[in-house]
Amino acid sequence: MSEKKVVIIGSGLGGLACGVILAKNGYQVTVLEKERQVGGCLQCFVRNGAKFETGMHFIGSAMEGQTLYRLLNYLNVIPDIKLSQLDTNAYDIVALNGRKFEFANGREPFVNKMADFFPKQRENLNRYFDLIEKVAGASSMHSLKYVEKENPINAQYQLVAINQIIDSIITDKLLANVLVGNLPLYAAEKDKTPFATHAFIMDFYNQSAFRVVGGSDAIAVSLCNTLNRCGANVIRNARVTDIICDDSKAVAVKTQQGEIINADYVISDTHPMRTLEMLKTNIIRPAFRQRIKNVPQTVGGFSLYLHFKEDSVPYMNSNYYAFNNDSPWGCEFYDNDSWPKGFLYMHLCHEDKPKFAKTGVVLSYMNIKDVEKWTNTSVGKRGEDYERFKDIKAEKLIESLENHFPGIKNNIENYYTSTPLTYRDYTGTENGSMYGVAKDISLGIAARIPHRLRVPNVYQTGQNINSHGILGVLVGAIVTCSEFLSAKTIYQQIMNLG
Repeated sequence: MSEKKVVIIGSGLGGLACGVILAKNGYQVTVLEKERQVGGCLQCFVRNGAKFETGMHFIGSAMEGQTLYRLLNYLNVIPDIKLSQLDTNAYDIVALNGRKFEFANGREPFVNKMADFFPKQRENLNRYFDLIEKVAGASSMHSLKYVEKENPINAQYQLVAINQIIDSIITDKLLANVLVGNLPLYAAEKDKTPFATHAFIMDFYNQSAFRVVGGSDAIAVSLCNTLNRCGANVIRNARVTDIICDDSKAVAVKTQQGEIINADYVISDTHPMRTLEMLKTNIIRPAFRQRIKNVPQTVGGFSLYLHFKEDSVPYMNSNYYAFNNDSPWGCEFYDNDSWPKGFLYMHLCHEDKPKFAKTGVVLSYMNIKDVEKWTNTSVGKRGEDYERFKDIKAEKLIESLENHFPGIKNNIENYYTSTPLTYRDYTGTENGSMYGVAKDISLGIAARIPHRLRVPNVYQTGQNINSHGILGVLVGAIVTCSEFLSAKTIYQQIMNLG
């Protein structure tokens, strides 16, 4: 056991994964979580006996031998969870202006199904998939192939927008829009979000797509159990207020209760703005603080959690993306009359092969300005006008859902809601953004969040380092832990497990 003490701030997936990697390699790890429940976006909650997902609704590349399976196996998660595969012929369904298009798992089935809708585009679809595989395969992190120097293809497609690349390959405008129909998964923006982000997401889910039976909080529980077996500590209700530094480095953290915990290294699994707020040292230059403050954030979201009447709603083994017109782009731009321009609808898999759904969630974009009048309030204390606001939005979203699934409104027992403020207060993201820092090709390196800060023993992890989503966060955890173990060592450990 190493004498080196690592304090990790936050128990989201990135923090827990870093904790497991380092604890398995002999570091003394303490994870501090500000809330009672661990997991960050892996959290679930229960209301009146009904369970709901809050963030990690489904995962990809989780068949044995695939990338996520190997990462979860490395983290000792696989034995502790049960996965339910989504419909391989329609893991995603994109509905544009009343027309439905299904995504099938695997390159050939995907191309064949899309070619049924767009027969003249088969050759272009193959060219599109050639590029998806080329970009995803060029990333050592996504292919788990260690290389000394990253393939320049990756960098090239980080600098060109999704729509620019797709429009240069696909000559049918509707098909081009269908192919980006799952953009709510990463809050893509036209002319801003890099094609590489789209390629990673498409490759990740096209390989295979699953839900975690019983909810994704099982992943957080598994990681905590592994930490406990390795002798690490996971402490709840321990909000960190300060990362204490001397003249050259961090030496401890201070909690809201006034407890001082000494540290040789600190890893922050919080939003970069929250990390800088805890770092009151002059080692961090004002110019860097200002740069991070100016980095754009992804749009926020309104979540509608549905509790269905018993045995009334057939379980939907697909993810359903609905848009009011022929394009999924621009749903973040709306007014009171046009909201919601689109939504993502999913069910929780409460048991293996369920016949009926017990709960579901409907997600739609919501900008922080819509709820700015309640900015200085906290969960459960925002007032009656806030509750009325949420109910009005919920009813509008239910009406939109009813247009796609006639009769579902009458099958809802109860519903619950959350806004960007809810997400802000539970996860600490800036302005309650869905996925933290936004990717923007126009900003180049200015939009990148470093995993290593100027304070030499303070590091960052989570969805803002590398990218969001379960694969992006785990890859980011490897990047962060490579400062302790080297990337080559971690890759070798993963490879040794087969």
